[in-house]
Amino acid sequence: MTDIAFYSITGQTIRFMNKTGLEGYQINDADPFHKMGRSFILIVPSYDDDMMDSVIDFLQYEDNAKNCVGVAGGGNRNFNTLYNHTARDIAKGLNVPVVFEFEFNGTDKDVKNFKKVVSEVGAK
Repeated sequence: MTDIAFYSITGQTIRFMNKTGLEGYQINDADPFHKMGRSFILIVPSYDDDMMDSVIDFLQYEDNAKNCVGVAGGGNRNFNTLYNHTARDIAKGLNVPVVFEFEFNGTDKDVKNFKKVVSEVGAK
C-alpha cells in the first residue's frame, strides 16, 4: 500500500485521516523535514499559497517530491474555482495527478473511495 503524508491547518484533514483508519505522516510546521523514503500520496487542505510553506519545505526535502505519486485535496465547494486549488497547483507542479478530492472532513463515501484509490495507487 502507498504511504500517505498529510498537512492540516484547522483539523479537517486530520479528521479525514482518522476516519480512514489509515496511518500517515503528519507534516509538522516546526520540523517539516521528514524523508518519506518511498512512494506516497500527499493530502493537503485548500489555503493561500503562503500558508503552505511547510508543505513546500517537506516536498523539497531529499527525494520527497520525486516520491509523491499523487495529491488529494480537501476543501469547501463554496469557494467555487478555488475549491481544492492547492492540491491542483501542487499536483501540476510535481507533474502528478490529483487522485482524490473531498469536502470538509469527507463523507463515509469519500472515506471508502479514498481507501480504494490508495489501494489502487499502491498496486501500480
